[in-house]
Amino acid sequence: MIVKEEFLSKLRRYFSLNLYEVKIWTALLSRGVSTAGELSDIGNVPRSRSYDILESLEKKGFVVMKLGKPIKYIAVPPVEVVERVKKNMKEEADEKVKRLDTLKTTDVLQELNTLHTQGIELVEPADLSGSLRGRHNLYNHLELTIRNAKKSVSIMTTSQGFLRKIEGLKPTFEKIKKSGVSVKIAAPITKECKDALKEISGIAEVRNSTNINSRFVVVDGKEVVFMVMDDKEVHPTYDVGIWVTTPFFASALDNLFNLAWKDMKKP
Repeated sequence: MIVKEEFLSKLRRYFSLNLYEVKIWTALLSRGVSTAGELSDIGNVPRSRSYDILESLEKKGFVVMKLGKPIKYIAVPPVEVVERVKKNMKEEADEKVKRLDTLKTTDVLQELNTLHTQGIELVEPADLSGSLRGRHNLYNHLELTIRNAKKSVSIMTTSQGFLRKIEGLKPTFEKIKKSGVSVKIAAPITKECKDALKEISGIAEVRNSTNINSRFVVVDGKEVVFMVMDDKEVHPTYDVGIWVTTPFFASALDNLFNLAWKDMKKP
């Protein structure tokens, strides 16, 4: 039996199996019923490993051991395997989420927070900086930074950036708004921003910035996250941002933002 490496790689990725497991499984699928020895020969897997691999596949719901001698194995229909894998993945994910939730009430998290707080106290403010690669990482850090705001959040962005921020950060804006944090967003407001504008109404102040093409966020006049590329010209995977804690630069940028804000019109 010849199975392309590319196909085996896909199976490993989709079903979270190792190379020997996908070889034995595909060999069994091609036979329907077979012995461990036959499968090791077909799949080019060491015989000494075949029983362990079949036992693992049995536990995962891919195969069934047939009663009798010699011991044979029956392939479970792939459609059924998909459902079993989905169920197992969901159960594992739910278990991990529960475990992390219970962590919040344990001493472990308190100790981790203590370590982090002590570590931060030893760091110079200028050293609290970093490069953020990929839009997913960018927005994860933006959410963290904005969530910790105490007084103000000033955002300058593009029209597409405005849509992304309302979609991804609205719950965070709502939360800090309740704490009395002022949220200002400046962006070119186009027709496609109409619905997003309604969603953010009452949560953040929005102004139409028609002549400024920039992407940055200033939090409390202390922290800055700014994107170095035009989002129209870069793939989300290659988007890059810089995060830095610098009250000197952040407060100056915030003042410039507020000066420009006065001349901007409400959409």
